[in-house]
Amino acid sequence: MKGRQIILDRIEGREAAALMVDGQLDDLLIDSQDAPRPGTIYRAVADRPVKGQGGMFLKTPDGMAFLRQVKGMAPGDVLLVQVTGLAEPGKAIPVTHKVLFKSRYAIVTPGAPGVNVSRSIRDDDRRDALLGVAHEVAEAPEAGIILRSACAEAEDADVAEDIAAMLDLAEQVMADVDGPAEKLIDGDGPHVAAWRDWSEPAEVVTEAGSFDTHGVLDALEEAQGARVPLGGGADMYVEPTRALVAVDVNTGKDTSPAAGTKANFAVAKALPRALRVRGLGGQIVLDLAPMPKKDRRGFESALRAAFKRDTIDTTLVGWTPLGHYELQRKNARAALSEVLK
Repeated sequence: MKGRQIILDRIEGREAAALMVDGQLDDLLIDSQDAPRPGTIYRAVADRPVKGQGGMFLKTPDGMAFLRQVKGMAPGDVLLVQVTGLAEPGKAIPVTHKVLFKSRYAIVTPGAPGVNVSRSIRDDDRRDALLGVAHEVAEAPEAGIILRSACAEAEDADVAEDIAAMLDLAEQVMADVDGPAEKLIDGDGPHVAAWRDWSEPAEVVTEAGSFDTHGVLDALEEAQGARVPLGGGADMYVEPTRALVAVDVNTGKDTSPAAGTKANFAVAKALPRALRVRGLGGQIVLDLAPMPKKDRRGFESALRAAFKRDTIDTTLVGWTPLGHYELQRKNARAALSEVLK
């Protein structure tokens, strides 16, 4: 089926959202239920520093959290922190003290004043209009405001309402700094996150059982396997281990001199979606097909362009002496293999 579909349903009792693009599963959000959602905000209490790592363990109602860059903080101090991703089994909840309030049209950044418009909105008249809307809502906001790409086609009244709601929420939460460890705001679930982040035009399907009727369950079954077809007989295998995610690239029956380069460029295009759908992050090592060193720069450019459109922070680390390529990706989601056991 051509076009974009956002499908909201439940799977194994968990809230879930799927983005289908031209009949292919492009993104997937599943509620982990076993860990605090990313975006959750706590009033936390500093517990003990971690020597050598420049961080500190914090007490929260949901267990210990770990915060980096804690210069000047002492045990017993109270501060507001936000969950940045999912904790690995047996590890503390990753948090940051740079709290954000994100909605469909606006992101509010306490402590970082200023109004900015997404670079993807290139129409100067629209940018000026959005800046006017923001300044009309708050003439001199103490918090920063980032106007997201969804504002490009939105009604000004909707944008203004969103900005006002996020500013009010930020003011209330940031003022609630006194007291014991407490959860102040729960992170958005998959259905709200889909509305917030998948803002391009799409058909929205909400009927119960729609994962089955719209092919999502079939796509999930395929995604639980390691193989990802690349076309032309080539494929890659995406396999998580305890230490890292290994990606092996094969050219198949094509033995031509250009087969390796073709397969590797196909990997650059397909890898972000494969990682998103499988919920994989951490250290990622690519064992690429053989290709001339002169093609490495083009491969890196293709990989960078593909991940630029991805919503999860990924760092392109570079080549190893053995010719592997390494990436570092935020653990922002639960692995599909863990959610659908």
